[in-house]
Amino acid sequence: MSLQSLLQKIWAGIEAFWANAEPELKVAVGVGVLLVQNVKNFIASPAADVLTAIIPGNVDDNIKTLLRGALPKILNDMLLFQSTLGLTDPNEIAAEALKVLAALDPKVSAAFMHNLSIMVAQVAADGKLTWSDGVYILQYYYKNEFQQAA
Repeated sequence: MSLQSLLQKIWAGIEAFWANAEPELKVAVGVGVLLVQNVKNFIASPAADVLTAIIPGNVDDNIKTLLRGALPKILNDMLLFQSTLGLTDPNEIAAEALKVLAALDPKVSAAFMHNLSIMVAQVAADGKLTWSDGVYILQYYYKNEFQQAA
């Protein structure tokens, strides 16, 4: 079996999983991808309230509340940089994290964005999405749902 045929079978399995996924999981994955897209847009044109600008406005209020609490911690934990040390305001933490993200090498930034989308989807899914499942599902969603809709 060639590597290409093996990868095609794996991709078909992910596609079948996605077709039968719970609606809540599909929403969570969509939120993860959309939030990262909003981060990219924010970096290009900063706004005053970082969290409001990057958390999708059309998501459930419970998910918004979870993300407003979890996102600054995720950004702080993932970047591990000096500029957020001592900050307690979630908006300031997010703003500092995005400044650093904007300055990263594009390849590093892309990897960070992928990881961030998975972590956000995990928060939005309220524990119903594992890291390993998120890696594949978010990649599938981004390529087959999000990019095609854009």
